[in-house]
Amino acid sequence: MCGDGLSNGHNGTTSGVNGGFQQPPNPYTGPSDYLSNVANFKIIESTLREGEQFANAYFDTETKIKIAKALDAFGVDYIELTSPVASEQSFQDCKAIASLGLKAKILTHIRCDIGDAKKAVEAGVDGVDVVIGTSKHLREHSHGKDMEYITKTALEVIEYIKGTGLEVRFSSEDSFRSDLVDLLSLYKAVDKIGVNRVGIADTVGCASPRQVYELVRTLRGVVSCDIETHFHHDTGCSIANAFCALEAGATHVDTSVLGIGERNGITPLGGFLARMVVSAPDYVKSKYKLHMIKEIEDLVAEAVQVNTPFNNPITGFCAFTHKAGIHAKAILNNPSTYEILNPADFGLTRYVHFASRLTGWNAVKTRVQQLGLNMTDDQCKEVTAKIKALADVRPIAIDDADSIIRTYHLELPHAEKIAANGHAEHVVA
Repeated sequence: MCGDGLSNGHNGTTSGVNGGFQQPPNPYTGPSDYLSNVANFKIIESTLREGEQFANAYFDTETKIKIAKALDAFGVDYIELTSPVASEQSFQDCKAIASLGLKAKILTHIRCDIGDAKKAVEAGVDGVDVVIGTSKHLREHSHGKDMEYITKTALEVIEYIKGTGLEVRFSSEDSFRSDLVDLLSLYKAVDKIGVNRVGIADTVGCASPRQVYELVRTLRGVVSCDIETHFHHDTGCSIANAFCALEAGATHVDTSVLGIGERNGITPLGGFLARMVVSAPDYVKSKYKLHMIKEIEDLVAEAVQVNTPFNNPITGFCAFTHKAGIHAKAILNNPSTYEILNPADFGLTRYVHFASRLTGWNAVKTRVQQLGLNMTDDQCKEVTAKIKALADVRPIAIDDADSIIRTYHLELPHAEKIAANGHAEHVVA
């Protein structure tokens, strides 16, 4: 490999055209909705709470502090921590992170219980996220309480936390399998006493974007406080659901790095921002240090001993790799032809894959130039045919393709090399 700077592990070649990225307008974008918060949302980053529930997760205090500092530097609004009631170390970790003086507000997540609330206040956090199951499934098989008890206890816990001067959010659990009348009555009651946020949680990942939009839109008409949303990824809808929630008037979205969490996890931070930077580029780029996404994902991936998926938005192995010949030609002319995201926004580079049977001569021509060789277009087409011929027989690596290019160039008659040099100089001129 000849110094292509493949910093994020792509097997390809950089196109050399990160500039000039101009995204054409979307003809299907309608007029903006006055309730929409697509360009005005806040992130509650839950890697250190929901993420601790991931099967492979074990974060010692040092790792938690590293992750918290990285997320803070990135620009998240809130960092949510595991309940201080979970264990003595969880309590000590809450205290340690709350005392770091980060810009992000530090939250902890507790059951709707006055004892939990007192422990959370003792931990020194900026806010407390209170949750209780409201669906028939959880009321019967988890805590066993009826809606009257839930409402009464919620009001007591919220009043206590408010009395300490801390921020407080109240959320139902399993919101999308809960009775709508029960939900709205409960939210109306807690909103009346001045809760900062109410939350809806797709705890089992069953909700569809349309369901999310309708529930949030309905809730927006019932409460005046902020609305937080928490979406699990069991059926693959977490990013779409988060986006639709913002369209409907939600204000806050829970995320975790790489989406880690209980079972298949929740809305991934990187994937969510990939969606949002397309919809609200000015807001997202001015608020979040997007170039840090890969660094943060690598930090968490190492901590939980997983690899970044090949198709992960932004940082996946193939995210900005182009292989088909038609695609490559268009990308070399104008990157936005086959990219909705600009890799430069994330500190990354696009790659044109040229070592395959699908390669086109434009991609090979770019590689020839990177190798410091001069060939005419016809010569590039001939060497492309040789690369394709070998790739039809067996898989080939970049070194194989480079060897074919170099050998072909070396064997060119002297007169043809001179002609190629003259052609190249003519193009530059």
